[in-house]
Amino acid sequence: MPPPRPRQSTPENSSAISRGPRRFDLIAFDWDGTLFDSTQIIVRCIQRAVVDVGGARPTDKAAAYVIGLGLMQALAHAAPDVPQEKYRELGARYRHHYIAQQNELSLFEGVLPLLGELKARQHWLAVATGKSRRGLDDVLDTVQLKGMFDGSRTADETASKPHPLMLQELMREFGTVPERTLMIGDTTHDLQMAVNAGCAAVGVSYGAHESADFDALKPLFVAHSVRDLHAWLLENA
Repeated sequence: MPPPRPRQSTPENSSAISRGPRRFDLIAFDWDGTLFDSTQIIVRCIQRAVVDVGGARPTDKAAAYVIGLGLMQALAHAAPDVPQEKYRELGARYRHHYIAQQNELSLFEGVLPLLGELKARQHWLAVATGKSRRGLDDVLDTVQLKGMFDGSRTADETASKPHPLMLQELMREFGTVPERTLMIGDTTHDLQMAVNAGCAAVGVSYGAHESADFDALKPLFVAHSVRDLHAWLLENA
């Protein structure tokens, strides 16, 4: 059974943080580069992994472009000169470098207050990410995030972005529809997934992709900081 549908704000249950009527019941966030300040470390890990297996070092732009895709799809795209028989080793080298640096990663400043206020407004919050289930669970199991999200989907259990399956499964889980679902992400893969699922999207420019890349996908808004995102969501979501 899906969880109860969020209540619409009324004079009896609204609060100071509920600035406008709720437009979206389900808000799905990408993880890396949207909530988690991990873009530069992921870029370095991709570059080092490719070099480790004998490939040409991808440029920063090429490595950043694949963030948000499933791991093996991303690595294959970033390292077109690496033969397929080396993909397993390539993935292992990426995980080696990422684990060595994961203690340097953190949520962007302002993310926790943003999520807390959206929860208080009774939105369902979800994560739709190219991370693996194991990788996502590791970060969601921290004290500060435990119980914050109502659902999540990862690329290794559904389909990699921009295929819409992650959002479609989340909408079915919560019994909502595309018109009441918002996807927020830092890459064109996130925004294209929203388009493919018939959902609205918001882009953030402080992650992996340039904001100009978002124009053709017509997001409702492009936030240049978590503060911008916070203000827009409270007024418009």
